Amino acid sequence: MASISIEVVIESSADDVWKVIGEFATGPSRMAPGFVVDTQAEGDYRTVTFADGTVVRERRIGVDDDARRIAYSIVGGSVEPEHDNASMQAFPDGERRCRLVWTRDVLPDRLAAPIAESMTRGLDVIKRTLDAR
Repeated sequence: MASISIEVVIESSADDVWKVIGEFATGPSRMAPGFVVDTQAEGDYRTVTFADGTVVRERRIGVDDDARRIAYSIVGGSVEPEHDNASMQAFPDGERRCRLVWTRDVLPDRLAAPIAESMTRGLDVIKRTLDAR
């Protein structure tokens, strides 16, 4: 199983970043506008549409407000891994900034490179968006 972990320092507090990434229903559209063009949620599932036309259906696995961590999994759409588990977590790094860590385990391994590339592009947008808050 391929494991991908990327992180970035964001010039906003961990609490402010968590207010965005911790919202399962609206987080993707709010944290990565333009990269994500639509998010529709119903219960523990959401459909996320990306600017490149990729559409994924994701299931909420868990939200931990105290740890500022959200976990979710791709369960359908135009990308259908055998297994997928992802999490985003905001860690304080001083008073007015944080480290955002995005981790994903995926099968089959051949999906790792394109997913890592997409995560890296997305994280660039997330940083620009949340730095501006």
